[in-house]
Amino acid sequence: MGAPGVDEQESPQREGIGSRSDADLARFLETMPAAFFFLDGDWLLRYVNTEAEQLMGRSRPELLGRSLWTAFPELVGSVFEANYRKAVATGRPLTFEASSPGVRPGWFEVRAWPGADGLAVYVLDATDRRDAEECARRATARTGLLARVSAELSGQLDTLSALARLAQLVVPVLADACIVTLVDREGRARDVGSWHGDPARRPVMHRYAQVRLATLPGNSPVAQALVAGTPVTQSVDAVLEVMPPGPARDLLVELSPATVVVLPLTAEARTVGVLTLYQDADRMLSDEDTDTAWQVAAEAARAVARVHRHNQQEQLAEALQRSLLTEPPGVAGTDVVVRYVPAAEAARVGGDWYDAFLQRDGALVVVIGDVVGHDTAAAAAMGQLRGLLRGIAHYSGAGPAEVLRGLDEAVVGMHEETLATAAVVRFERDGAGRLRIRWANAGHPPPIVVAPDGAVTTLGGRIGELMLGVDPTTVRTESVLDLPLGAAVLLHTDGLVERRERSLDEGTRTLVGHLAELAGRPLEELCDGLLRRMLRGIPQDDVALVAVRCTGAGPAPGGTTPGRG
Repeated sequence: MGAPGVDEQESPQREGIGSRSDADLARFLETMPAAFFFLDGDWLLRYVNTEAEQLMGRSRPELLGRSLWTAFPELVGSVFEANYRKAVATGRPLTFEASSPGVRPGWFEVRAWPGADGLAVYVLDATDRRDAEECARRATARTGLLARVSAELSGQLDTLSALARLAQLVVPVLADACIVTLVDREGRARDVGSWHGDPARRPVMHRYAQVRLATLPGNSPVAQALVAGTPVTQSVDAVLEVMPPGPARDLLVELSPATVVVLPLTAEARTVGVLTLYQDADRMLSDEDTDTAWQVAAEAARAVARVHRHNQQEQLAEALQRSLLTEPPGVAGTDVVVRYVPAAEAARVGGDWYDAFLQRDGALVVVIGDVVGHDTAAAAAMGQLRGLLRGIAHYSGAGPAEVLRGLDEAVVGMHEETLATAAVVRFERDGAGRLRIRWANAGHPPPIVVAPDGAVTTLGGRIGELMLGVDPTTVRTESVLDLPLGAAVLLHTDGLVERRERSLDEGTRTLVGHLAELAGRPLEELCDGLLRRMLRGIPQDDVALVAVRCTGAGPAPGGTTPGRG
């Protein structure tokens, strides 16, 4: 393709038509809203239209006849040179987009048509279109970010872990790097998560997040946002001026951000953390980015508030648990071990309970029970039934069957909507001084005896008699078993053996096998080892456990065959 104009070698017959056509083409090229230029085989500029003059920032006389690479050395080695030479070498038209390294900044769509006598180049300014596409892309990214943040922070059982991952979500949509800081109920701030968009700088960012809070001065942006609860935007150079010499300052210099934006996380009228966003020199937060960052901060603040409320509830629940599930009494010559494992962090109390106490004649009584339900109502009923059973057993001095009969009558008469299971074991001496146990069971998993030689005996059937709260006229029966010294008696709730993936019988067989292997261990070690083996991960139900072993090192539990109150 040649430059516009009349070929001096054209025949006279075509001169008029050619002149009119060339003139029309020249007017078209001069008025077209895109830059157009022609390069000959030696890369010399042979034609430049008006738009090309403006694009190149030089007049036509300055350009025509000059080599493109001499006139614009910044193009050498660029995507422009690579594509121009490729088009000429292949003889095929080529289209690409690139940012201009020349006078006029922006993005351009370039089309190059090779011909026998050179290369024609058409350049259209694509900056507005690309800006619009970039705006749409960023808007989509911001919307997606908010959706991910909401899903992460509202649907997590472990909210603290989700908050720690928040920095990874924010980068690179809103910042080049981010640190998430939380404040606990005692006012202590700590950085819980950090991330950098540049993989090479992530280890540096991680180290910086570990040390920065200990050395940041009171007039730093983070300190200002924590104390005043207001956002702060500042250049990193200004931050470095107030930072004392040391590892934190050195690491921030190595990270080399240009700007820092700190947004407070505010919930329930207090600052519960800050979101620190770092921008490199070629980036600034737009108004839309800032609005999105505030929405992220608000979502994070609500999540932190939920953590604080959860911790308060957990502390209250733990206090309630300690008040309901007391430590067993000290009995000379007898080890008593109790354990309670909640089903999940949010359920510190439930319907399961254990108890161990002395009756008036000195006999040791141990109890395991489970109120139907998994809520605070079940926990409240558990506390009442536990107290009733204690009172009945202590006042009456009765044996396990009579104690359960009295409790059953009280449940039906005073707690109509309550159903529960329970097993009661009393340790006593017979007339000859031999140690034995007497037990009764109301619908609960049976007690288990583990002999010193590893023999395991399940007391009674798979479950005991009718559960409590159904029929107070139910006849309760007792069983008696002589107990050798060193044997352990174990009572547990069904959460120890029940699983969705296995039956109760399978769970019980597994329990018996583990007890046989653990038989010779000290009682504390036996109980802890049993829980580790039976409960892999978070248990699906609460687990209560009480174990007793008479060692013979001191007086055995007192008491003889009890009467009826």
